[in-house]
Amino acid sequence: MLDSPLSAIPWAALDFEGAGELPGYTDVPIQVGLVQATGIEPPLAVRQFRSFIAAHRPVALAARRVHGITDRDLTDAPELASLWPELKARLGDHVVVAHNASVEKRYLRAFPGHGFGPWVDTLTLTRRLYPNLESHRLGDLVAAFGLTPALDALCPQLAWHDALYDAAASLLVLQHTIRAAGLQEKPLRILF
Repeated sequence: MLDSPLSAIPWAALDFEGAGELPGYTDVPIQVGLVQATGIEPPLAVRQFRSFIAAHRPVALAARRVHGITDRDLTDAPELASLWPELKARLGDHVVVAHNASVEKRYLRAFPGHGFGPWVDTLTLTRRLYPNLESHRLGDLVAAFGLTPALDALCPQLAWHDALYDAAASLLVLQHTIRAAGLQEKPLRILF
């Protein structure tokens, strides 16, 4: 796969939203969003997946303020383990994309030896290719690259800090960056 041209790579952009830190509780994922696409040209979304995840603990006020997900939203949410077959099927054989991928990798540690990857971190990539940008926050990159209309069309009625919206944004940023740098026919290994 590392020698395949970027224009032919199967991508799976992943994002989690978390319950936040509380005394006596560790952070856990409470929403997952995933967008799959092949190559770097529109149409972007081949498949989308979005689900709340049972937390078995309260959602911290600070986290609720960021993403708006409440304990009530999680009432009938599935366990992360029950989502595993779906996630495995959607992530397997794809290059996984995330903005600040360390967060997504941390949540996936619940499944040791999952073998997903390689990973492309759009935060690291855009810092390397656009060092003079004032901000490398995902929302700022989407705005700077003029991707907001495409993102809103892809995820209507969603907004920042919804896992599906953020995953789609990561993939749009990646695709834009590859096209803008003229890397379409370069091998995947060039991103590492």
